[in-house]
Amino acid sequence: MLSDQSDGRDLSPQFIARPRLFLFPFRSESKMGVDIRHNKDRKVHRKEPKSQDIYLRLLVKLYRFLARRCNASFNKVVLRRLFMSRTNRPPISISRLIRKMKLPGRENRIAVVVGTVTDDVRIQDIPKLKICALKVTDGARRRILKAGGQVMTFDQLALASPKGHGTVLLSGPRKGREVYRHFGKAPGTPHSHTKPYVRSKGRKFERARGRRASTGYKN
Repeated sequence: MLSDQSDGRDLSPQFIARPRLFLFPFRSESKMGVDIRHNKDRKVHRKEPKSQDIYLRLLVKLYRFLARRCNASFNKVVLRRLFMSRTNRPPISISRLIRKMKLPGRENRIAVVVGTVTDDVRIQDIPKLKICALKVTDGARRRILKAGGQVMTFDQLALASPKGHGTVLLSGPRKGREVYRHFGKAPGTPHSHTKPYVRSKGRKFERARGRRASTGYKN
């Protein structure tokens, strides 16, 4: 081994052959991290309902257990719908319920609605229905029971069909609200059927441009 004892430097062949790190100041033995932006990391799906209704939260606790322990996607769908806002749980009328349950293969099945079932006075004859819903209006409940049907709650459904066998999951029209008529292409533009926000509906309100070919264009 060659070593200079005067200044303490190691002059061995291994030391001389080794690259000198101080010759490359831009190299470092410590690894650099990546500075990740976290300002847009918000998860927008719900993990629990916003409502503080204790009965709704008891149902969430029940179906959270069933979704975890039962190998059935039915309970996972019901749990996800229990988290939803009221605008995403629109009411469903008896007429739509009857029409959906008349489809082939749905005889003697339970109609499950994570929402409200409302009455429809335009329907005269109601068949025998077996439904489960969060809420059923008084008129709808009276007519269903009078026809020999049955109205269940979700805790009763969990006992009768914990895996969702013999059920049909239904929901109301999610885009049935009046506000959706105002969404889309700008009102008055060609081929637009979007409802305009107007002060009033009469002879003098939005009857010219886009309504007749002589004034601009005919939509």
